[in-house]
Amino acid sequence: MDFELTEDQRAIRSAVRELAGRFGDDYWAQQDEQHRFPWEFYNAFAESGWLGIAIPEEYGGGGLGIQEAAILLEEVAASGAAMNGCSTMHLTIFGINVLVKHGSRQLREEVLPGVVDGSLHVCFAVTEPDAGTDTTRVSTFARRDGDSYVINGRKVWITKAGDSQKMVLIARTTPRDQVAKPTDGISLFVADLDPDAVQINPIAKMGRNAVASNELSIQDLRVPVSARIGEEGKGFRYLLDGLNPERILLAHEALGIGRAAIEHATRYANQREVFGRPIGQNQGLAFPLAEALTRLDAARLMARNAAWRYDSGLECGREANMAKFLCADAGFQAADAAVQTHGGMGYAREYHVERYFREARLMRLAPISQEMVLNYVSQHVLGLPRSY
Repeated sequence: MDFELTEDQRAIRSAVRELAGRFGDDYWAQQDEQHRFPWEFYNAFAESGWLGIAIPEEYGGGGLGIQEAAILLEEVAASGAAMNGCSTMHLTIFGINVLVKHGSRQLREEVLPGVVDGSLHVCFAVTEPDAGTDTTRVSTFARRDGDSYVINGRKVWITKAGDSQKMVLIARTTPRDQVAKPTDGISLFVADLDPDAVQINPIAKMGRNAVASNELSIQDLRVPVSARIGEEGKGFRYLLDGLNPERILLAHEALGIGRAAIEHATRYANQREVFGRPIGQNQGLAFPLAEALTRLDAARLMARNAAWRYDSGLECGREANMAKFLCADAGFQAADAAVQTHGGMGYAREYHVERYFREARLMRLAPISQEMVLNYVSQHVLGLPRSY
């Protein structure tokens, strides 16, 4: 086994670190407070060609894998951008991956070049209010009508919908009670966010406020058959090429948040003096930071393994879910330790660790909760009876 990054991967890490470093903590605090999409940041990464890192070269992308995309997003998060920075672009990578893997050439040619150059924003519309994590129970329905589908339904927690022109949308094309398996009868589409048919309502939330999360109400949205990804009724199978990369990428983002938090806390612990000595000299503060770093490093090994397995075409559901679980916990523990190290000032916005704490907490919920990861491992890895 070779645990070292390749020369190209190190170059990616260095270049992304330099570019992301131009946007400091104060920039991100301001975007978060004002609920403003970070266009300057997004455009800088678009102009530098990073948005299409995992899109094939024939469509203008970098033609690289999830491993390289994970390095990109970890460095973005570690710069202090955290989820506010990563969420501007990670949908471009994992959400559009189902189109890269399973879409028609016509659809790829129509969508992918715009995604690469940053002119086309695409969101990922899967979750629903009444279905949650149980994707087989989505009620959004696409009814075939000649050369089109007419789609009706609701979606919730759709990141970046208000700033997007299109969405990768999952909908039933056959009712659940009419299919042999619950995962059958589900289809994927690349649909326009037509304002006459799609109402978008932002959700007020605790953190990551520079990039809005939204509820969508879809009424008689007409989508051409040519906008369907792959065959009708096989969308759930295709969706896995979005869900596993999603878990892997967000795992690395959690690592990046944890790194940023530890860096801030270590600097503060070295500089802040109480009782005539730096507070970092006290084991009560030093040990939690040392433990948090140890857990981050251990979690990274699983995350890198999951990314390597996906790019190698190997089964990676086990590793992707475990990586998400371990990295989310490690990132949150690091952010919590950073707040504690700062004492009362950790609760103040001035020192930024409270923002890391809020965004790290999200990682234990999204894109899948820690409890649902354990359900997956219990059933699909250990072979225990399904509990839900």
